[in-house]
Amino acid sequence: MSAITSTHLLAQLNWRYATKQFDPNRKISDPDWAALEEALLLTASSGGLQPWKFIVVTDPAVRAKLLPASYGQPQITAASHLMVFASKNNFSEADVDAHLQNLAKIQGAPIEALAPLRGMLVGGIVQRLDEAARNAWARNQAYIALGNFLTCAALLGIDACPMEGFDRAQYDEILGLKAKGLASAVIATVGYRLPTDKYASAPKVRFPKEQVFIAV
Repeated sequence: MSAITSTHLLAQLNWRYATKQFDPNRKISDPDWAALEEALLLTASSGGLQPWKFIVVTDPAVRAKLLPASYGQPQITAASHLMVFASKNNFSEADVDAHLQNLAKIQGAPIEALAPLRGMLVGGIVQRLDEAARNAWARNQAYIALGNFLTCAALLGIDACPMEGFDRAQYDEILGLKAKGLASAVIATVGYRLPTDKYASAPKVRFPKEQVFIAV
């Protein structure tokens, strides 16, 4: 399989921006959305543990409820899709075991052979970290998924806006996340920009490479 070119990659990353105005009449096609969901499934995570759930919110009534919890930002209701990246609360040994059972099933490995890996994951995350630290770790993992999601959307020519400006407690209540052992971490609205969005043509503002990269 041939890789995309560096020119194509950088062109799409320069094209993308945090879209403020979405076209409410233009929806993401089913094949493109399926590709984005598959891309999320392929996201890397620490130990392969995937301590997250991805809540796809398309119901207009639910999104209308979420709008005040998002400080009235219009992307919430105008975008084609709203994705909520939720992290697992109180990640436990049972979560590690569920991952290892899945690993053994898919890769055909005897579960007994995974004992050293289990010891490393349980010791390094479940036992070493208290509940608050484990919750913070899981939230950080959700941001890895967000980054992958934004890049993949850009490569498909789909606009997105990552958003931390929302009331997590209200999101959790409206979406019933606490009962599922989850907490909202970050959200992204996805769709297609309106031509009137002035931010689309604004120059990228980044520090020079010399100020960002350190060679050792």
